[in-house]
Amino acid sequence: MANVTFSSRHALAKDVTVYAVAGDRGTILSVAEKHKIPIPFECRDGECGSCLVEVVTLTGKTMGSMLTDKEKSLLKSLGKISAAEITDAETNDVMPKYRLACQTIVRDQDILVKFAGDQPGGSD
Repeated sequence: MANVTFSSRHALAKDVTVYAVAGDRGTILSVAEKHKIPIPFECRDGECGSCLVEVVTLTGKTMGSMLTDKEKSLLKSLGKISAAEITDAETNDVMPKYRLACQTIVRDQDILVKFAGDQPGGSD
């Protein structure tokens, strides 16, 4: 089991922690939807970037989940990931700071997921 804490200054009155079954192939977005956490999204396919989140590992070794080619390309175009971070994720299984909620599989570790919400003009 993994604890996933969702945090947003704009979309949540307070942080919300939920339990997720690690390894069930559920994405951060699917866990959020299951628990009615309002992470914004449009395409669910890693192409639009609307579900951009910041992920902080709270317990254990930082574990990434495989970056899709779409996610790498989009995060690079948004300036949210470097070539070194991609290499670190692919060779050392280290999760980059920014991910797409629709592409990131929850692993067996506690994480904090920060997102902006649907407020105009800002990110957290």
